[in-house]
Amino acid sequence: MHALRHFCASVLLDAGESIKALSEYLGHRDPSLTLRRYTHLMPNSEARTWAAVDRVFRDPESIQDGPDAAHGAS
Repeated sequence: MHALRHFCASVLLDAGESIKALSEYLGHRDPSLTLRRYTHLMPNSEARTWAAVDRVFRDPESIQDGPDAAHGAS
């Protein structure tokens, strides 16, 4: 069972699931526990980060999230 749980966590992280959501799925009380335990399974996080920045610069009008969305701007 432990291996299946670890596999599921790795699949979700690779798909871009947040640590906070994964923490809830796994039943961890504190997302920092999840982060400490599974951060080594996030090899694509740098690529996702730069892809998000690239999207903003390519077409800023199409972005539905980011600083403006966080402040309620449209």
